[in-house]
Amino acid sequence: MVRTRSEERRVEIVRAALKVIAERGYRGAALSTVAERVGLTQQGLLHYFPTKEALLVAVLEERDRWDTGGGARAMADAWRPDLLASLVEYNAMRPGIVQTFSALLGESVTDGHPAREFFAERYAQVRGSMAEVLRAEFGDRLPSGLTPEQAAPLLAAVMDGLQYQWLLAPESVDMPGAFRTFLDLIQGARGPGLTA
Repeated sequence: MVRTRSEERRVEIVRAALKVIAERGYRGAALSTVAERVGLTQQGLLHYFPTKEALLVAVLEERDRWDTGGGARAMADAWRPDLLASLVEYNAMRPGIVQTFSALLGESVTDGHPAREFFAERYAQVRGSMAEVLRAEFGDRLPSGLTPEQAAPLLAAVMDGLQYQWLLAPESVDMPGAFRTFLDLIQGARGPGLTA
């Protein structure tokens, strides 16, 4: 696929925004800083992304493509339980991006927020893909007794809920460890501390 110069510029801006957010966090990521990194004025950047929120939604979309390797098949495969645990570990290494995602997610529940539609569509797709992956791996019931449709929203909720707790107290919350424990619970594993 051949990209136009405008598309290439948008990709360049999104990647610069990802770096700025990773360095400075959501609130510290000024449009002027992103514009400077790509050799534009702030007004020039606004030609591509009319608001900071529009740019941040593009960053979130890029984050999802990055996390899943892009493409529909890769997106579906990304929701396999073993890969989810790896994703949680990876997220623990990039607090700026996790902070951006979490801040926008929290704000998006308000009416009229520019990221609301993005998150509503994303969660519908994530729940559906997770349920498909769980059904392919376990059939109609996981060893824990949950159906794939029951387990999918729980997986998404625990992933995102752990991110909030970890952002607030990174020294107290072992996000990857807690998520692996939750995976063991829904998959019916019995390990140390887990009883029937």
